Amino acid sequence: MRKSWEELDVSLHGDVKNAISSLNFPTMTPVQAATIPLLLNMKDVAAQAVTGSGKTLAFLIPLLELLKRRGNEEGWKPNKVGAIVISPTRELAIQTHAVLLQLLRSVKGLTQVLLVGGNSVEQDVQQIKKNGMNIIVCTPGRLEDLLMRNKDLNLPLAVKSLEFLILDEADRLLDLGFQNCLDNILSYLPRQRRTGLFSATQTKEVQALIRAGLRNPVTVTVTEKATQSTPVSLDNYYIITKNNGKLATLIVFLQERNVQKALLFLPTCACVDYWSSVLPNIFETKDFLPVMAIHGKMKEKRKKVLDRFRTAIRGILICTDVMARGIDIPEVDWVLQWDPPASASAFVHRIGRTARQGQQGSALTLLLESEEAYVDFIERNQRVKIKSLPDTTTESQVSELTEKLRSLQKSDRMIMEKATRAYVSHIKAYSKHECSLLLKVKELPLAAMASAYGLLQLPKMPELKNQNLSEFTPVVGLDLNLIPYKDKQKESQRQQKLEIYRNTGIWPGQKNRPHKKQTEPWSKAKLQKEQRKAKRLKRKQVQAEKAANNEPVKKKKRKAKISEEDMAELAKDIALLKKLKKKKISEEDYEKQMGLG
Repeated sequence: MRKSWEELDVSLHGDVKNAISSLNFPTMTPVQAATIPLLLNMKDVAAQAVTGSGKTLAFLIPLLELLKRRGNEEGWKPNKVGAIVISPTRELAIQTHAVLLQLLRSVKGLTQVLLVGGNSVEQDVQQIKKNGMNIIVCTPGRLEDLLMRNKDLNLPLAVKSLEFLILDEADRLLDLGFQNCLDNILSYLPRQRRTGLFSATQTKEVQALIRAGLRNPVTVTVTEKATQSTPVSLDNYYIITKNNGKLATLIVFLQERNVQKALLFLPTCACVDYWSSVLPNIFETKDFLPVMAIHGKMKEKRKKVLDRFRTAIRGILICTDVMARGIDIPEVDWVLQWDPPASASAFVHRIGRTARQGQQGSALTLLLESEEAYVDFIERNQRVKIKSLPDTTTESQVSELTEKLRSLQKSDRMIMEKATRAYVSHIKAYSKHECSLLLKVKELPLAAMASAYGLLQLPKMPELKNQNLSEFTPVVGLDLNLIPYKDKQKESQRQQKLEIYRNTGIWPGQKNRPHKKQTEPWSKAKLQKEQRKAKRLKRKQVQAEKAANNEPVKKKKRKAKISEEDMAELAKDIALLKKLKKKKISEEDYEKQMGLG
């Protein structure tokens, strides 16, 4: 039974009560009921809860209450920082900031600022000077940059008044390599503060961060069901696809299930670039969903794409793990995974983008025949049960899509290059999988996967050596140099370079690197080493025999070390020479002092 907000055993400020009423959430989620009273009673809290459990309000409500309590008498000056919320990605920071803005409509007297990448530091400084910074919602890199490098703002002085620090999605912060960054930030902050650490999973690194950043914290663990780590309203499925038929399986599934709004997770940025280029052409012919794309290298475009997807009635957002944590889009009915994510914990975070706040949601993972053991692994490792669905695609559907992809690549060289980059990056990412003992690159059907990408020919990469490539049929009689760019300017530049290459044999801009020294065979190198060792041993034996017979033994002359006096004399000579060059002394004086006269 969930508690209502009135059942909190801590009294709230009137403005904060009004803010809660404006959200139209009559009851608290378990994580909110467990953590809010502790934070309001001045306790540090380390909270672990399943994704989609309402962690954002669990720290924003006490944040506002604590700031209102302290600011009741004199109020908060705009240039004083009372609270900082640190998020691992700009998308999550923007989302948290949006919820904060909604609450601040009812809570007066507090200023806020969003500090993330995508705009210049100077713009952030101007925004702070104009609007104030009582509450900072930020990513760690931008906050560290402002603390350490910007003297105009003097943020280190402003944070001395800090009342409350929140580390949101702490495990993800550490996964992204922000440990040193967080250590630097914590060194600027006052020790007398309240700290809340919120995470979906607890790792050794998170435990270390708790010890470093929290003072005698209360640990709170909230799960909806002890036997699983995902919401009970989430239906989780997998399909074992044909080795060359993942795309066909995905499209048939979207048709059969009438999917309206979905996230499709891919392993790399290059994969997102390729599939977001070709899927609209395939979907258009089938009256499918609008296609959008987002990944970590897009920088400024990410916010626009995410806003567009939020407001869309239907669509599919192709993305990397930049969308795997904390992003709340309630209308998402399906989360689709092209293949198993790089880490087992990421599996839980990905599928947690649906079935949020008690709503119904579903997830599907596409697996190859060699990956079926992953189902048992994820159930044991993350307590996530996955149900099997049949693959209903036919060979003709697979062949039709492969030909469609190839025709798109033949029509635009850019798409052909994107396809090759995506395939190569996919294999490279797979080789770094956390479950590499279970999911092995050498067991992947690399040739069939190349067909699934619609490649015109196989790229040169070490993973393809000594592999059975019979499942890939290259396009016969096609000169890849004849495939043009659709971009006329880009194609014109390519033709000029191609002409130079035909005449010189060297591609313009390509460095003529010297040939690498040929490495010797291991057996030959070992033989030479043994021969050198035998010579040294023989020389020592000869010297020992001569010494025993009182015969003179030749010793290698060692270079005499330069004494300090010699070094001082050399320095004096150099100084005289410099004086002569600068015409501070005459040649006669120089020769006299050098003893040459």
